[in-house]
This record gives sequence, C-alpha cells and structure tokens, in this order.
Amino acid sequence: MFDTKSDYAKNKREKDAIVYISVTGPVLLTRAAFASEDEFIKWKDWSDGDYHAIEKMGRGYYDNGLPLVDEYLDLIVSAPSVEDELFRRLAEAEAETERARTCAVLMVQIRSCLTQKQFRRLWLLCVEGMNVEAIAAAEGVTHQNISKSIIKARKKLQKNFGV
Repeated sequence: MFDTKSDYAKNKREKDAIVYISVTGPVLLTRAAFASEDEFIKWKDWSDGDYHAIEKMGRGYYDNGLPLVDEYLDLIVSAPSVEDELFRRLAEAEAETERARTCAVLMVQIRSCLTQKQFRRLWLLCVEGMNVEAIAAAEGVTHQNISKSIIKARKKLQKNFGV
C-alpha cells in the first residue's frame, strides 16, 4: 500500500487538478489552466504515472537532499569563508609583489656588475635556454668567445654574490 500523505496520494485524491510539488509547497493545476480537456487528461495521467513510479521505487521528495548529520556539518563549518579566501589571496598577491621587487633589485645588481655583452649572453643561456653554439651563431662570433664571456660573467657573479 502507498503512503496516504505522499505526493502520489495527494495527486490521486485531486480528481480535477494536478498536484505539483514546488519548493514553496503544493500547487494545484486545475482543468482551467489547460487549453483543452484532452490536454488536462494527458498531463493528469502522466503526473499520476510519474508519482506512482517514484512511490514504487521507494523514493521520497527529499531523497536527493543531503542530511545534515554531524560529519557534514563539520565540513560546512570548516569551509573557508569568503573573507578568509579574500585575505589569503591578498597575502599571496603581496608575497608575489615582494618576490617581484626582490627579483628587480637582483637584476639591477647583476646588470651593474656585468658588461652588456656578458649580461645578454648569460640571459640567453640561462633564461632563454639557448646553447652556446646558438648564441654564437646569432651574434656571428665563435663559440669560444661566447664560452669565455659566460665563464667571466659567472666568476664575477660568484665574486659579488657568492653563488
């Protein structure tokens, strides 16, 4: 037997209306809401069948809901608030800005102790990922000149920065 308070029972009791269960509660769609008697009968049969199928499966209206048991409440409470997330992102942005400032200062210091050629060649090697032969080909010099220049640049950096 079916539950007399179920959606199926409510819909079945109303012979001249379709009971539609919305978020705010049950809504009655009467025969006047439909364009014709045939359309009302078609939708009434469909709603009875749909509610009956749900009833037979043993599912209720709230089966897809999340029961608020302690384990779920703990998850909700432990979730970061919008303010916490905003402060975290601001802190990350400030840290990124500080890293950028530090890098800029280091770049100025590195440029000041190297010649323009040494800096360019070291940049192409370390940052751009070019090899010594490619740098030599691009500048139209021998790879020995590039190697010597890079070795001298590294020695200067070791002397000035201890790296």
